[in-house]
Amino acid sequence: MPIKLVRRTVALLLATACVPSSANAQTANATSQSVGSGAPASVDPLTVAIHIKDVERFAKVLSATNGRPRASDIQKGYLDNASYGVSVFTPGRIGDAARLANKVSADPALYGRAVRECLPRVKEATADLRAIYLALHGLLPDQPLPQIYVVIGAGNSGGTAGPGAQVIGLEVLCAENPSAVGFRIALRRFFAHETVHTFQQDISGVEKSPLLGEALIEGAADFIAALVTGEVPEPDRASWASQREGILWDQFQKDMPVSLATVQDNPPADAVKAVNRWLHNYKSAPPGWPSEAGYWVGMRIWTAYYAASTDKHRAIRDMLKWNNPELILRQSGYR
Repeated sequence: MPIKLVRRTVALLLATACVPSSANAQTANATSQSVGSGAPASVDPLTVAIHIKDVERFAKVLSATNGRPRASDIQKGYLDNASYGVSVFTPGRIGDAARLANKVSADPALYGRAVRECLPRVKEATADLRAIYLALHGLLPDQPLPQIYVVIGAGNSGGTAGPGAQVIGLEVLCAENPSAVGFRIALRRFFAHETVHTFQQDISGVEKSPLLGEALIEGAADFIAALVTGEVPEPDRASWASQREGILWDQFQKDMPVSLATVQDNPPADAVKAVNRWLHNYKSAPPGWPSEAGYWVGMRIWTAYYAASTDKHRAIRDMLKWNNPELILRQSGYR
């Protein structure tokens, strides 16, 4: 996820209110980690490759231990001399060798399937990554493109970022997308959506309307991802929401002023609920709702903004840098 993105202020406030976090990378709830000054250089979209050596080393550890590695095996064979991507994933996710060994022992099938079935699928995804990066580079040539690392974690995160890098938690992404087609779609969305977040470094003013601000951040990432991949993000969610657009917008408008209280140190329950109706609700959405419906609302606002703009390139740049979410809404003419 983005390194300085102000949306994390709201997310962290919600976390202090005991909001459950998602393991799914697509929910964008993972925060960036502090990993020192050794950030990798940006990549050339023509030659970018996915870093998989960490998972390959982990696979050797599994094979050598019949799928039951001890902490010492994981430390020596995986964590020692690991990549920058593992250093990003260690704080708050992997933790340490003992924690990871316990996780593998508790669910060896999860890890076995990740290296047996999904690692080969990752190896086939280079062409998708290059195509998406070429599209992003053509659209936004001044934006640096991050390295992509695939690692093994403790079953608690599908992805996050550090400076200059996107990091995928393979065992989680594999479990959540068991089919080859679903896994490919998830990877493509990760490459596009999460990379857009690294471009959103100059956004401010989310606290003026927290729910709207976060929805605009996620909606912009989905809009640009759809533009460069030609794929509708979460098509089942989009189909569900498009049939209820008026009702959803009425509820969203009611929840916007309530969400203002989430900027407090101890936000009231109704404010947290107002935000969590739309965001941060992977596997905990309201009954009958898809997860993260706020992404769809944000994308709809940006779709209207883009359609109304006479300078489409300027509209795209506006998705990456703004300081007043309510002004964006008014300028969009949405609803």
